[in-house]
Amino acid sequence: MAEAEEQETESLEESTDESEEEESEEEPKLKYERLSNGVTEILQKDAASCMTVHDKFLALGTHYGKVYLLDVQGNITQKFDVSPVKINQISLDESGEHMGVCSEDGKVQVFGLYSGEEFHETFDCPIKIIAVHPQYVRSSCKQFVTGGKKLLLFERSWMSRWKSSVLHEGEGNIRSVKWRGHLIAWANNMGVKIFDITSKQRITNVPRDDISLRPDMYPCSLCWKDNVTLIIGWGTSVKICSVKERHASEMRDLPSRYVEIVSQFETEFYISGLAPLCDQLVVLSYVKEVSEKTEREYCARPRLDIIQPLAETCEEISSDALTVRGFQENECRDYHLEYSEGESLFYIVSPRDVVVAKERDQDDHIDWLLEKKKYEEALMAAEISQRNIKRHKILDIGLAYINHLVEKGDYDIAARKCQKILGKNAALWEYEVYKFKEIGQLKAISPYLPRGDPVLKPLIYEMILHEFLESDYEGFATLIREWPGDLYNNSVIVQAVRDHLKKDSQNRTLLKTLAELYTYDKNYGNALEIYLTLRHKDVFQLIHKHNLFSSIKDKIVLLMDFDSEYLHKLFKRDHHKGQRYHEKQISLYAEYDRPNLLPFLRDSTHCPLEKALEICQQRNFVEETVYLLSRMGNSRSALKMIMEELHDVDKAIEFAKEQDDGELWEDLILYSIDKPPFITGLLNNIGTHVDPILLIHRIKEGMEIPNLRDSLVKILQDYNLQILLREGCKKILVADSLSLLKKMHRTQMKGVLVDEENICESCLSPILPSDAAKPFSVVIFHCRHMFHKECLPVPSMASPAQFCNICSAKHRGPGSAILEMKK
Repeated sequence: MAEAEEQETESLEESTDESEEEESEEEPKLKYERLSNGVTEILQKDAASCMTVHDKFLALGTHYGKVYLLDVQGNITQKFDVSPVKINQISLDESGEHMGVCSEDGKVQVFGLYSGEEFHETFDCPIKIIAVHPQYVRSSCKQFVTGGKKLLLFERSWMSRWKSSVLHEGEGNIRSVKWRGHLIAWANNMGVKIFDITSKQRITNVPRDDISLRPDMYPCSLCWKDNVTLIIGWGTSVKICSVKERHASEMRDLPSRYVEIVSQFETEFYISGLAPLCDQLVVLSYVKEVSEKTEREYCARPRLDIIQPLAETCEEISSDALTVRGFQENECRDYHLEYSEGESLFYIVSPRDVVVAKERDQDDHIDWLLEKKKYEEALMAAEISQRNIKRHKILDIGLAYINHLVEKGDYDIAARKCQKILGKNAALWEYEVYKFKEIGQLKAISPYLPRGDPVLKPLIYEMILHEFLESDYEGFATLIREWPGDLYNNSVIVQAVRDHLKKDSQNRTLLKTLAELYTYDKNYGNALEIYLTLRHKDVFQLIHKHNLFSSIKDKIVLLMDFDSEYLHKLFKRDHHKGQRYHEKQISLYAEYDRPNLLPFLRDSTHCPLEKALEICQQRNFVEETVYLLSRMGNSRSALKMIMEELHDVDKAIEFAKEQDDGELWEDLILYSIDKPPFITGLLNNIGTHVDPILLIHRIKEGMEIPNLRDSLVKILQDYNLQILLREGCKKILVADSLSLLKKMHRTQMKGVLVDEENICESCLSPILPSDAAKPFSVVIFHCRHMFHKECLPVPSMASPAQFCNICSAKHRGPGSAILEMKK
């Protein structure tokens, strides 16, 4: 059987309940491993009965009366032969220097691990529990309690003698005790009590709920979350108790402390152990299930649950079924849950197995993400906590992510991720490029290849260019434009392009790309020849950039022929550079491109206006002529032309508004006075520019004017609107003036700081007297000049107001008002 147990090497993390879905999407909270090494050796021949945990070591008691000290890996460091029978309890003080042990044959020992034995006695009944004072290392705290049929407190007196006192008896065997600070909690057959060691008083009694359960088979589990919070688990019930101070007015004959149950709830299974985890609880549960075939009850695997306590219920955070050796034969009392507060380690103790549960760290989180193929999240988690991860490397996770994307066929995403993951590692870049080549996806990685830091071998870039040249001329041309010419061997690519042109000599994409390659190679002559052959406009940039003017002396006409917009674009770019051609451009625009003539006349400051007017009048270009007449100052002729040639009253009115000339409005009225439609237009539009009465008085009696009533109504509305606007503006002005006046008044009423550093502007002595008890008067002007009152001239009857002497000399500046401070 021992050999069979040796072969049981499956991971406990994979041994959850078979009925549960193995591929759960919810990440586990804990990870598990067996405590091996010396523990394996011990449990092959013996059985674990109890265990206690210290930050430095572990102490394991067995059924054959042995106590082993172990390191955290389970290696044996010390062994004590305490009794020939079962060790019931081991207790350690907080320092880990003193240990108390009790056994089934009534033996009790309390001794120092690094000093001689201090207490040894054998009682006439089994001693089920022992707890040493947490501060036992201090001479004033040499105390411990034992429990069998009675709860005894042992204290060492000043003569180094031990005396005992009964804390409780008469309610059955005491089977669980926990000591924290000044409080001792214990459980007997009836319930849980708490004893205050400082006041020597019992402060509470929490009865057990299910009295049908045998207390020896389903013992109470106790743990202190902190110095005042006790957690009780018994049967299927959990209670969280808080020890509180009683108000002085409520004490009378009552203890100074009392206990309040702050949370109480039921669980699905029987509780074998409890431990705190931040604001949550770790619960070890004993599980019984009924076989579907035989309908018999059997012992299932124990469960370790993390739950969130609420006021009257709880929320399950995680639940794991554990495969511990011999679980089929264990009872609820055979399991214990011990924990290390400092490291959040939880030890599940059973007779034939000890399992350690740990909080999963960031490495474990990444393991789970990788297992679930959540590579993006794993990479992000590693980047966020790269200082805390120990087993994983960001690069390895990234490479695994790229491989996963490639396997899925997401080639573009995989290539894009290479930029971030591979970074400046040229060797890895080249390795990935060859991988993409093997699967025929060089095009996918091409947009993301590094082009500066680092630079890959020229062969890599040439390989990708050849791939595009074979199947995608446009893509090839794009890469040539985007990639610097020094990334690859230019002559090799030029030759490859020329070979393809032998098959397709008129391909414009290849020809233009070849011209760019010649340009990279400074072979400007061949490049210029190709651009001219293609009649491509990039030739101008080539000529300008590389100063090829001498090479195009005999090709000027050709250049102008295939880019007729050249002079127009020059003007658009800079209105002044081609000014000597502006006169010529007037006739060219008038002849070939009239829509651009008026914008040109408006933007150009170098065209001769007389010449432009002549050309426009010859061609009867009314709009252009009107603009030129207006620009030359002949507004009346321009207005007359609008009225006579265009017959557009709206445009005439708009023109008059732009010129804002009273005589022009007069001309417009005179011209319109015999034209009823024009009068209507004027009545509708001039109300805010000219007094409508001037127009109305000139209308001939009996003239029929279309929509006259509507026009008059509009004039009245416009007038009312102007009145309202004036009144509104007046109110705003008055309100602003009043607000500013109040602000000025508040500012002038503010106090002014006067201290020892200020001086009288007249006598230049300190403004405050050395003896503050004497009465004094100080005058402070708004200009912040200060004077002793006696230093100012007495105001005359003719001019009773007093002004600052300094500011009065400057024509009565800001010191026109006065502040006076008296004491």
